[in-house]
Amino acid sequence: MKTSANELENELFKSVYEKTPDYIKNLNLMDFSDKGDFTFTLKKEHLEPYDKDKNPEGLNLKEWFASYAKEAKVSTAGIRGPQNILYPQDTRFPINLIGIVLATLAKALVAKEKYKGKQIVKVAGREVRYNSDLFLDAISRIQAANGIKTLVPKGKKTIPIWLASFLAFKLDLLGGEYITSSHGISVKNATKDLNCQGSQYLPEESMEFVNKIQEIFDFTEKKGSYEIKISASDNPLIDENVLGQIDDGVDLYVEYLKSGVAQDSSLNLINTLKTKIAIENVGGSAYRTLSRVLKKLNISDKFVWFNTDEDPFFHSIGKYNHTPKGEEAFYDYSVDATVIAKKQNGEKFFPVIETLNYDKKLKDMPIGTVVLITDPDHDRLTICQTENISKSQALQNAGIDFIELNKDTILTVFTANQAFLMLMDFWAKQLKSQNLWNNHPRFMIKTTASAISWDEWAKKQGVNVVNVPVGFKEIANIMKKVELKLKKAPNNNVVIDDVFSNPINLGVNPRLLFAGEESGGMIMGCEELIKSQHGRFAVAMREKSATEAIIVASALIAKLQNKPLSEYLIQIFEENNIVGRFDTRVDIAYYNESEPDINKLKQEKVAGEEKRTKNDLFYLSMAIAVKQGKMKLEEVKEVLNNAFKNLNFDNLISIKFVGDGTYLEFSDKYIEIRPSGTDAKTKAYGGGSNKSIIETYANILGNYSGDRTELHRKFVDDIFYSKAKDYAMEYYLAFVDKDANKEPFEIPEYKF
Repeated sequence: MKTSANELENELFKSVYEKTPDYIKNLNLMDFSDKGDFTFTLKKEHLEPYDKDKNPEGLNLKEWFASYAKEAKVSTAGIRGPQNILYPQDTRFPINLIGIVLATLAKALVAKEKYKGKQIVKVAGREVRYNSDLFLDAISRIQAANGIKTLVPKGKKTIPIWLASFLAFKLDLLGGEYITSSHGISVKNATKDLNCQGSQYLPEESMEFVNKIQEIFDFTEKKGSYEIKISASDNPLIDENVLGQIDDGVDLYVEYLKSGVAQDSSLNLINTLKTKIAIENVGGSAYRTLSRVLKKLNISDKFVWFNTDEDPFFHSIGKYNHTPKGEEAFYDYSVDATVIAKKQNGEKFFPVIETLNYDKKLKDMPIGTVVLITDPDHDRLTICQTENISKSQALQNAGIDFIELNKDTILTVFTANQAFLMLMDFWAKQLKSQNLWNNHPRFMIKTTASAISWDEWAKKQGVNVVNVPVGFKEIANIMKKVELKLKKAPNNNVVIDDVFSNPINLGVNPRLLFAGEESGGMIMGCEELIKSQHGRFAVAMREKSATEAIIVASALIAKLQNKPLSEYLIQIFEENNIVGRFDTRVDIAYYNESEPDINKLKQEKVAGEEKRTKNDLFYLSMAIAVKQGKMKLEEVKEVLNNAFKNLNFDNLISIKFVGDGTYLEFSDKYIEIRPSGTDAKTKAYGGGSNKSIIETYANILGNYSGDRTELHRKFVDDIFYSKAKDYAMEYYLAFVDKDANKEPFEIPEYKF
């Protein structure tokens, strides 16, 4: 059994080992330690369930595939899930080596059909999760066996998701594969499929390769087997030289940064910093790339680092030996630093930040030290700052969360809603100070779940806002729509529909100021459109980047000198007369994702998904009914006031389906109830003028059982209720498709 020097990780290993049956432990279907060519034969028996006597070769791939295909239709960030960290060929788990091989092969076959006779080139990368190196090896070798050239870093080492995305666009590649589960728990993994734009696959793109897997299964059933070729690890189509010559693409990325957020004005500010900024490098994998970027920008001496070693257990961050209910078991809160949980006594706390040990790490650093926390694939950012405990009441009044480090010092923990409001405001002021602001109309793209303070600020600044469903691929889709209109009619107003069905006029030749989401991902635009090596143009990159956020945040910190970020945030509220100053997010998990017993995990997940769907349908069915004219807003208020007698819905202005959730707009707040697209979870978001009120509404609505009341049944009949999800999908796909940029990608003549 695999062992670790970390006691908690050892407990995880032991639990996984004990709950893995011997027939899984003894599987040796494909051996990637064999560096030569070999063939894996997919058998008809593999498709059916395992039976010791009747089907000892059973892998139950049909059941695996049913879940995989289902998630492909709705996934917001790659097709992800838990894996057997010790035995990656375990097909009982959503993410497994066999599944990775099948998906990679299917994508390769789709690409070959579309681009017959062309040299297909893709990029592949990973972060530091369990089995990521194995999956990267498998992906590159299968693509090579199918004639696809794969660009990988030297030694197939780690790179961030945004760098893989950037390279796919900048080098005009057909796309890429990236292995990550973002800020999810350690045992989770996923492949984020990147298209030729460097953005994540939309559902229609995912379904192309999902259908190809089905074809492979059909062939296997009919013929009895299907041969999958795996190339040698030294196949020349697995190319480390191209990225090696450009320092993994860091040189190109630094050039891009200097045209945007890392102009001399920002770099000069950062170089005035007297107190060093701490970078919390969760998982360790961001360090390898970010340290090079900062060095090439000549600002690396302004930062200190925590956790520079790469560790798939993420240095125990977010890990506990008991569940939230106090049960003795391994439990993982993920590495999302903004997650708030409740202790047994009802006290709220930050479980991830508690495991970062800042009472010790920041002990000898001066008050005012800023900590920038980035996740394993380095696309999200959380901003914290130490302040004197005397500021506690002012922070509480402003809705800024904090924890006590000692009797004198507290650590403010800004939500992404708060942090990014500061960054967009600062960046706007930078553009104005350089007399660039009026050169173009400005716009931003945000998810509906993000703060309404962003919309209020934008309105005050004359910035147009396009609201979209959750997921950065949705943001990228709007970018591409804007670019198509700029290309076809550069002198016309660019008008884009948001997910509320409002046409948003962005003006003539607009520029993106900011794009982001409340979960910690953001990107900034450039003054000049970004150009790929073969002449494609973009208003911004397609993936969120913690590096961009770190550069802007560092310049802001330097600009403020000794003024705390919290005071700057309050100043923005005052300057822009912002009403919706407070925000909240409630994550309702219906099961323990870290459960190592896969059968128990599956059962609890299925039960949890039923609860999630019931909760979702209670609100969604009414939103769709209002949209179709089958229900009036007053009737919705009646249903909600009856179901939640301790809440008041009299000032509800609208209820709308927003692509992946239900948005309730009040005169003084908003609440969005959204089912997770990847797990048995419900997320409830809120923003408004009173923190206590939005927390109450989000908690109660998010945790509601979804049981239909008599009034609900009166206005929403059973047939309509059962079809609400289908109607919602139709509306979502219509939103995605309207004005979509479907220009075919043409493979260029590569110079490498």
